[in-house]
Amino acid sequence: MSFRTLRKALVALLSLSLALPFPGLAQSNSANDLPDIGSPASSSLSLDDEFRIGLQVVRQLRDEGQILEDPESTEYLQALGSRLVAQATGDSAQRFSFFFVRDDTINAFALPGGFIGVNYGLMLATRNEAQLAGVLAHEIAHVSQRHIARRVRSQGRQSIATMAAILAAILVGAATGSSDAAMGGVAMAQGAAMQQQINFTRANENEADRVGMGFLAAAGFDPYGMPDFFETMGRRSSISATNRNALPEILQSHPVTTNRIAESRSRAAQFKDLNPSPETVSYSLTRERLRVLATPAEENVRRYYADRRQQQPIPGAGELYGEALATYQAGNPRAALDSLIALARDYPQVPMLQATLGTALMGAGETEEAMKTFRTALTLSPRNIPLTTRYAEALLKINDAKTAHAVLLDLFNNVPPTPEQIRFTALAASSAGDTGDAAYYMSEYHISTGNLPLSVAQLEMALAAPNITGVQRSRFQARLDEVREAMFSNRRLRREAEQRERQERRDQDQQSRRSGRPPARAGTISR
Repeated sequence: MSFRTLRKALVALLSLSLALPFPGLAQSNSANDLPDIGSPASSSLSLDDEFRIGLQVVRQLRDEGQILEDPESTEYLQALGSRLVAQATGDSAQRFSFFFVRDDTINAFALPGGFIGVNYGLMLATRNEAQLAGVLAHEIAHVSQRHIARRVRSQGRQSIATMAAILAAILVGAATGSSDAAMGGVAMAQGAAMQQQINFTRANENEADRVGMGFLAAAGFDPYGMPDFFETMGRRSSISATNRNALPEILQSHPVTTNRIAESRSRAAQFKDLNPSPETVSYSLTRERLRVLATPAEENVRRYYADRRQQQPIPGAGELYGEALATYQAGNPRAALDSLIALARDYPQVPMLQATLGTALMGAGETEEAMKTFRTALTLSPRNIPLTTRYAEALLKINDAKTAHAVLLDLFNNVPPTPEQIRFTALAASSAGDTGDAAYYMSEYHISTGNLPLSVAQLEMALAAPNITGVQRSRFQARLDEVREAMFSNRRLRREAEQRERQERRDQDQQSRRSGRPPARAGTISR
């Protein structure tokens, strides 16, 4: 794919005006005493601009199957991230969404608009919750300090084209699975002096370390979690450095040096009076859940737990859960029940355990006990996403689609859903025979994944469905009008953005000719 094609597409994103809601987002509405440095950046790139750009990258990742769509894991990561976001400063309109990526490398990244991805490989590399929280705090700091918008502002009048090129490089990196490739593309896209770009990036990293450390401590985590994980990254980087083809440290997205580790430890020492909160059991449960879900079937993750049993005969809660989940995944749900029942009894406040137990009971044919488990757990944790989702799955298995539709609709109307949840709600509505609502929810799914023409088609199908009520008709028509208006506005603004880009290129070419340099032309980047 040509670089110019990617850049052109992303330039258009900067002027999208679609205000349709995207679900699954937490918002930050608190502040601390950090300096407010976001306003100047907003003059170049608004929060809405950043959100739309980040959303497009997330959609690209989702289309490529790179996002790990697991309600239990996502629920934990979102809760952990929200705990840290509560300490962040800045505009109260800033939104955050956290997700796991199907990648075994140790990496995490912040996209414009508060979208923060964590490779499952990073989760497995952490030794405790404070280390994971330290990574998230660092990435949240990148967003709260508006580093991307500030970078755009530093580029002056070329900001729009530069921003598009940077995001194009990120997309290429995501598609190829190479963060180094993305950073290399970013460096080329800047068009500025290499050293200036590197200095700016390093300044961002240092600031994210400093600000993130404050978030980490304020949220009640052990601040040493950040430098401890830096050391883990440093050891991995040293091993990678033996590869002659590896990029030098100066071009890596998260360079780890002894100075950076020392500075981080020094900052952590300033919180000597802090009494960190105990680690949640959900951390170890989620880590082992990801291990089981991400391990290819041919590698037989049960062998991993058998080896762990030899090293540690009495497993912790996380390993016991992972072992039971692996047994269930291998097609033997009854053998997993004893461990899951014991864990659910010991940790009744953890919805993940109740959801897994209910699912295993269904798999073992204990339908009545499974339904009792789900209903009791939902009484304690109403509208919990994993619990509600697994309960609805169980209801569909016993052909009670009407109840499944009802519980998912209640969740949909009260808790911002992910695209996958919206699609599941449409499936339940279709199974219940409500073709109008099924088409309506599929239109919402297509909105969340960025396909407005398909959304229009689904809304037209919803309006044509037999036996819809007057309330449904009014709701479907209003949404159809809204989507059509958004499509019209987007086309108009896209044309305006393209005109501005063409004028900018002409101005750059004229300036190059006056200075005696050949006009700059975008090259190509192969995917």
